[in-house]
Amino acid sequence: MGGSVARVARTRLAVLGVAVGVSVALPATPAAAHNSLTGSDPRNGARLAAAPKRIELRFLATPAPGTTKITVTGPGNAPATGGVPTFRGNRVSVPFKAGAAGLYIVDYRVGSVDGHPVTGEIRFSLTTGTPAAPPSATAPPSAAPSAGAGATGPTTSPTAPASGSPVSPAPTGESSDERGAGWFWLLAAVVVLLLLGGGLLLRRRTTRR
Repeated sequence: MGGSVARVARTRLAVLGVAVGVSVALPATPAAAHNSLTGSDPRNGARLAAAPKRIELRFLATPAPGTTKITVTGPGNAPATGGVPTFRGNRVSVPFKAGAAGLYIVDYRVGSVDGHPVTGEIRFSLTTGTPAAPPSATAPPSAAPSAGAGATGPTTSPTAPASGSPVSPAPTGESSDERGAGWFWLLAAVVVLLLLGGGLLLRRRTTRR
């Protein structure tokens, strides 16, 4: 009798333990349906001297290609994604197009079994960047020279007179007409003097007689 009671008690304890285990496991089922990032290459926060050829993300569940989106941006928000993602099990990799040295951000968005998308990002830095492109051999056309540049003649124009009337040149000497008139009046004065002198002489002679 005592043995059968003990067996019943053990059976009840076993059933109770199973029930408790099921009740504990049930709340975890919806959480397991969510996808999440488990690792990456390069890892989050890494500092790299050499740029990787590809960036790989590892997830808890297999991501669906139709609901997965990965973008990579570098310094100055410059795109650094070199192609479309490739899928292998729970891993997704995307080609990396390195640019200048600095911080690079990998943004991801993947779907979950329960339909809720999972988003996040990882960050890494490049300590060396790609060299700048050499300048073009063709020089840009130079600006057209301004008017008068390189001219051999005078660059200033003659100054116009202030007034609208023409400016008469200053006289440089007496004209020939003025000189002729002067000689005429001088000769006339001499003749008058001679006549006056002759008249005086004639008057004196008349008076003496």
